[in-house]
Amino acid sequence: MEILFLALLVALMAWALGSGFPVAFALPGSAIITILLAAGSGYLFAGSPDAYFAQGGPSQWLSAGVTNLRGVYWEVERDTLIAIPLFIFMGIMLQRSKIAEDLLVTMAQLFGPVPGGLGISVVFVGALLAATTGIVGATVVAMGLISLPAMLRNNYSKSLATGTIAASGTLGQIIPPSIVLIILADQLASATDQASTARKALYKESTGELSMPSPFDVTSTSAGEMFLGALVPGLVLVGLYMAYILIYALIRPHVAPPVRSEGWFDREFFFKLGLALVPPLTLIFLVLGSIIAGIATVNQAGAIGAAGALLMASYRLTEGQKNSFTPAILALIGMAIIVFATSTFNTNIRDTAATGSTGVMIALAGVALLVFALGWSAWRTFKIDETLQGVMIETAKTTSLVFIILLGAAMLTAAFRAFGGEELVKGFLEGLPGGFWTKFIIVMLVIFVLGFFLDFIEIAVVVVPIVAPILLADPEANITAVWLGVMIGLNIQTSFLTPPFGFALFYLRGVAPAIVKTIDMYKGVIAFIGLQITALVIVGLYPPLVNYLPNRVALLSDTAPPPRNPRLQYCIEEYTVQQFSENRAAIDAALSTAKGLDFSVLPRDLSRDAPQSFADAEKSIELLAQAKQFEADVQAAAVEYRPFHSVVRRLESDMRHIDEVVEELETAISRERENEARKARLEKRVENLKAERAELLAQIPAEWPERQSTFQELTKKEAKARTEFRRAADGSYAKIQELQAVLAANEAFVPLESELQAMRSAVETGSPDETQEALNELAKKFGDVEGASDIRSELSKARRELRRSNPRMDRVMGSMDAALATYAEQKAWRASAAEKLGPGLAAYEEFARDTFGIRAQRRLTRDQALYMASCISDHRDISLNF
Repeated sequence: MEILFLALLVALMAWALGSGFPVAFALPGSAIITILLAAGSGYLFAGSPDAYFAQGGPSQWLSAGVTNLRGVYWEVERDTLIAIPLFIFMGIMLQRSKIAEDLLVTMAQLFGPVPGGLGISVVFVGALLAATTGIVGATVVAMGLISLPAMLRNNYSKSLATGTIAASGTLGQIIPPSIVLIILADQLASATDQASTARKALYKESTGELSMPSPFDVTSTSAGEMFLGALVPGLVLVGLYMAYILIYALIRPHVAPPVRSEGWFDREFFFKLGLALVPPLTLIFLVLGSIIAGIATVNQAGAIGAAGALLMASYRLTEGQKNSFTPAILALIGMAIIVFATSTFNTNIRDTAATGSTGVMIALAGVALLVFALGWSAWRTFKIDETLQGVMIETAKTTSLVFIILLGAAMLTAAFRAFGGEELVKGFLEGLPGGFWTKFIIVMLVIFVLGFFLDFIEIAVVVVPIVAPILLADPEANITAVWLGVMIGLNIQTSFLTPPFGFALFYLRGVAPAIVKTIDMYKGVIAFIGLQITALVIVGLYPPLVNYLPNRVALLSDTAPPPRNPRLQYCIEEYTVQQFSENRAAIDAALSTAKGLDFSVLPRDLSRDAPQSFADAEKSIELLAQAKQFEADVQAAAVEYRPFHSVVRRLESDMRHIDEVVEELETAISRERENEARKARLEKRVENLKAERAELLAQIPAEWPERQSTFQELTKKEAKARTEFRRAADGSYAKIQELQAVLAANEAFVPLESELQAMRSAVETGSPDETQEALNELAKKFGDVEGASDIRSELSKARRELRRSNPRMDRVMGSMDAALATYAEQKAWRASAAEKLGPGLAAYEEFARDTFGIRAQRRLTRDQALYMASCISDHRDISLNF
């Protein structure tokens, strides 16, 4: 019966959406009606309102929907949604202030003489508007009103012209900043948590281990990472559009002829070009650049974009009037003052007592100037044609639409899970042959087909929470959340072009002249839908297009993870192998030179450590080579092992699904008190399921345990070699670091001699109470000097004796004399060691730092970070570990 009500839920939603019922009410309404019908039917026909739910009851799932609904607004972790109204405001303000129109006209003049130049200019401007506005309707309407008549006048093919405008207008969905990417990041954040839990459970069931290694976990994503990940795929899509138009125009010149005119490229034109192009590019740089550089969060970048759009609208709406650029100039001066103050002075208010308030006062002056400029701009846009009022109303409407759909989807998702929909989808996808990629392709096809009927927001908030946890939890492809989000974003973009409900086509139809038929528009978008699918395939086959930029920014930031981060270890070792391969002769020479140093000048404990360090270094090279050989053995064995593994894990997955169903049925049987017929039916079904499970168990190959054991032995050998390599390399470098730290502490060690001698005299002649604190302070100073712990120990002995009620001064003075004697010994060998060993150890450490000692560094160097960003950008199959 759960399946029946699940089908009713989907049918109700489809009917409501298809009949034009508002989405805001169609989604939650379908959920609430279906839950109430299921509860009423259960009460009437089965005696319990919980009878027709997969688990739980109506009150539980209605409250779950309300909890999801409240989470959209009240969960602190979901603050990225704040950026939505900011970016909407920025886009609508730029569109209302005619800046988009200026861009289109100017770019059309610039690219006109090129074959297909007008079409290329539309794509170029569409990309710029995508990075500033991101509002599909506004972009398509603006380009349709301005570019379409010009393209038709110059004998462009109607289908090519309309297809170019419609496709270019949708670029705002994938080129950041994008509302779609923000919503996807929000949905994927919770999906990642579910996927992580599912993967840990899978690892425990498959291996019997209680905890899963952290490198195997699923990583979450954020709106900032989504922006970074979508940037390159968005540019790839722009390049495909431009290349298609240019090639098409060269092959068939009559469909997109060049537009030639005289007198365009004069000084006035280039001034106009700069005025139209530079401000939007500057705004893009400030918004995206602040995110990429880690200066601002997505919310803060949205505020920057909104403020920039307000300043640009101010001078555009007053074009040709006196002081039209004054607010923008004042804002630039204010920002320059702020940058000067923050880069020259300490502007932390807490530190003003120590550093003075000059920097803070200068920064406040810059802020005041910037606020004044923004206030002036806001007043202008408010007075001129009530632009600000119109923009605010449209922003409120669009934001409300987005959030209401989010709230409705939260209720719908709860109802879908109530009737076992999520488990049904999971069981269907996991039962497909072909592993992860079959599941992924099916999901992409479903999203593509849904794009014919649903809006992008509805797809993002309804489909993603259901399928994303399943795809992210699969260890076969081990995909990242940001890659999945960008792939879904690229796929959702097609929903604007696919009939019958392609919104970009509706927008364009509303402003296109009568000479352009609807069929021309449908013909025109077919090629661009094909290009979008091509971009989807390119990004799917080459994940670094998405993953590299977020990884690069993260690893180069001030908050970058240290080299010991578990997720970096495989790539750290790959980098070390590369260093050994490229610089082996130099490393061996440095190691040989260091081994030849005379360590006899050191005390016995230190002189033992140095040779052991070099032995560990040589051992680590061998261990890493062994680990790489074991890795090759594992990869070779995986060819024959993988088919067995796939068959067994699929059978085990089916058995787990049966176990879950049986558990639910047995719970229902235990609760059934009155309806004996239904109880008998449930018991019969349990019996059949157990028989089916036994059949699946019998299908597991007899040689499976032996093959699994053999393969696991190989993986354990590789893991052990890698662990021993890390231990040997870390130990080798740690000993050298310790010795260098001892020699580097000579500068702090030498001045303490006079203090130590003075302290001996003070202890000898002074009272115990007076010298205890001074003795403690001196002991701390020696404790801060590397290698001087023996002296500190003697001073501490003297202090402890002085604290006694009846201190024995002979013991106190004995400790003080021992401290002086130890100091004299250290002074002698420290000076000699620094001279004889210092340069040689420094030369060796320089080579060891990037090989044996890379994990001991506080952070990666730039070259190392770039290598790691590239290395971890590929998806590594880890399914054989499960």
